[in-house]
Amino acid sequence: MQHYSDEEILALYREESSRNMALHHLIQKYQQKLYWHIRKILISHDDTDDVLQNTFIKVWKGLVGFKEESQLFTWLYRIATNESLTFLKQKARANTTSIHPIEYQLSKSLESDTFFSGNEIQLKLQQAILTLPEKQRIVFNMRYYEEMPYEQMSEVLETSVGALKASYHIAAKKVEEFLVTN
Repeated sequence: MQHYSDEEILALYREESSRNMALHHLIQKYQQKLYWHIRKILISHDDTDDVLQNTFIKVWKGLVGFKEESQLFTWLYRIATNESLTFLKQKARANTTSIHPIEYQLSKSLESDTFFSGNEIQLKLQQAILTLPEKQRIVFNMRYYEEMPYEQMSEVLETSVGALKASYHIAAKKVEEFLVTN
């Protein structure tokens, strides 16, 4: 099946008669990438599906105001990241009775996740990543797994390249320390 370029998808969207087709092609092109981006933040498959659906709803409602000042991909990632962070905050607020921080809960859900098929080393790496503060974890995942350039990360996260490089470096050191000591 042919993948449409972002420009073609946006052109389809601008025409009232082809908006549904534009959404279909947008989802087809970005669903898997966004799923794995969100999944690395939320860990849970079910939570990821919910947030991915919310992301596409927000994208659909917001596409009319998309000014094309950034790439469509960057804009989608920003929405997915913000939806994921909002979800985590809501989950943490709903869990005020728990003595465990949200990262601990994510780590436990990773261990019991039937969708996680990684070996012990991959599980250790994921647990190490979950010890990172939220923003460092996102930066680490975007750079390490998605190999996203700092300039693109800067647009998605609306943070300077220098701050992102520092954050990634600190995160990588913490992950390394965790892996060495555990």
